[in-house]
Amino acid sequence: MQYKAPLRDMKFVMHELLNSTAHYQTMDAFSHIEADIVDSYLEAAASFAENELSPLNMSGDAEGCHFNDGEVTTPKGFKEAYKQYCELGFTSLTADEEFGGQAMPMSLNSALSEFVGTANWSFGMYPGLSEGCVSTLEHHGTDEQKHKYLPKLVAGEWTGVMCLTEPQCGSDLNLVRTKAEPNDDGTYKITGGKIWISAGEHDMSDNIIHIVLARTPDAPAGTKGLSLFVVPKFMVNEDSSLGERNAVSCGSIEHKMGIKASATCVINYDGAAGYLIGEENRGLKYMFTFMNVARIGTSIQGVTASQYAFQGALAFAKERLAFRSLDGAKFPEKPADPIIVHPAVRDMLLTTKAFAEGGRALIGYMSQFADTVAKGEGDARKYADQMLSLLTPIGKAFLTETGLESANHGVQALGGSGFCVEYGMEQNVRDTTIGCIYEGTTQIQALDLIGRKVLGSQGKLLANFTTVIEQFCEDNKDNDEMGPFTRPLIKHVKEWTDLTTDIGKQAAENPEAVGGAAVDYMYFSGYVTLAYLWARMALIAQTEIANGSSEQAFYDAKLKTAQFYFAKLLPRTTTHVQRIGTGVEPYMSMDVDQFSF
Repeated sequence: MQYKAPLRDMKFVMHELLNSTAHYQTMDAFSHIEADIVDSYLEAAASFAENELSPLNMSGDAEGCHFNDGEVTTPKGFKEAYKQYCELGFTSLTADEEFGGQAMPMSLNSALSEFVGTANWSFGMYPGLSEGCVSTLEHHGTDEQKHKYLPKLVAGEWTGVMCLTEPQCGSDLNLVRTKAEPNDDGTYKITGGKIWISAGEHDMSDNIIHIVLARTPDAPAGTKGLSLFVVPKFMVNEDSSLGERNAVSCGSIEHKMGIKASATCVINYDGAAGYLIGEENRGLKYMFTFMNVARIGTSIQGVTASQYAFQGALAFAKERLAFRSLDGAKFPEKPADPIIVHPAVRDMLLTTKAFAEGGRALIGYMSQFADTVAKGEGDARKYADQMLSLLTPIGKAFLTETGLESANHGVQALGGSGFCVEYGMEQNVRDTTIGCIYEGTTQIQALDLIGRKVLGSQGKLLANFTTVIEQFCEDNKDNDEMGPFTRPLIKHVKEWTDLTTDIGKQAAENPEAVGGAAVDYMYFSGYVTLAYLWARMALIAQTEIANGSSEQAFYDAKLKTAQFYFAKLLPRTTTHVQRIGTGVEPYMSMDVDQFSF
């Protein structure tokens, strides 16, 4: 499938829904950014994604990465595309100017990342991992580390990776065993192995900088004993030239269900030289300074899946002829009607469209809070941090799960063609499945939402957001046209609060109740969050239509998609409420040995 970037809709989100120019004016660091600057970046990224990355998506999937005696080669065309990516300045977008960066906001970077990711998610993994490495060093590295590594990382000449997972531990980092033994010269000897390291080894950059979680000899047990280290693939000399190979090697690459053009590596550290970041035993804290931003990156994958599915299914549905409309032929000059006339097909198309455009709005909304956390001050920064803490697990879990649902709709809409590789829909399912897993599975994100963020804050973080929704409804209470949106929103906000109270009461009697309710609570939260954003988009569309906009068709489609969301998708919350109401007992009543076959 040839990808076409949704430029008009992205500009709608950036300029009309979220008023990015006014948002940037609230921070000195971004106050120079006008709408035309935003648009120039969007247009450049759209062109690159469409013309350079999209043609490599299916071929990269078919070829995959190659492993030979510790060396990894990316699919044909990836190195050349990465060079262009660097030349366009995309690797330096959000980095500090001191190290060659452009110091642009996260919200702009998120928009560009969607275009890149929808065109070719595997490609986007390589520079995407570098962003976490750069962020870690910017926030916590010593001055020497920053000047040694950041200029090359920011320019894209080197890439970076985050190395957490080990064979015996995935999300439970209490179980990390990699050792870091101090040397007399102030360095550390890193010994151990990491698995599932995306972009851990490849041929697109001259050096790869590993950010590694490890334990020093006298560290306390659990996560409190984790420290963070810089471990370069090649040693770096004082003049930033490359020295000898460090004791870092790639043992193998994974044979995966999807994202096959992204090298997922087993990395071995055999007494490699490492350099402590910050203080010992504070590694996990340092990593969490950018974890919300990293999880926004994963949330974007859900949006890319929905957008890709919608585009592929739409093109097919307009051309594929099958049967007649039940109320009479819509295209009597043809032997059958195109399948887009059938309600069942429209259901799939509108569902993918609603999740893509609603998800795009949520990514933008979250990313603006990330901007303020990065560059804001005082109460505004504190509030943004609280809002981002609540919205991150919702965005990560809900958008990736609905992205996977959309990807499946993409296959189904194409029928047998969707099951075949040449249409790209089955690849979308394979690539997207990982989004529900890495950066914390859906189930872990759901536990984080209800356990740490909502109940753990005594409801304060949730109240921050429900107050925003209530104020929107209050502001539009006299607008009759908004009634079909604001009335259900108010009902669901009250239900959200009541659900939270009920789960808290259940948990007081049985702590397992939190785990039993978590996933359904996440889905409920996700549907209501998107409903709020769709209501805002509906208001804009109504206003533009009433004002005689020259883009009547665009705004009419936006309004009708909002109506579809409220009529057909928001009611799914009813099932989740009922499931929460039955408690945890149906999950726990069976003894472990009864799970047999």
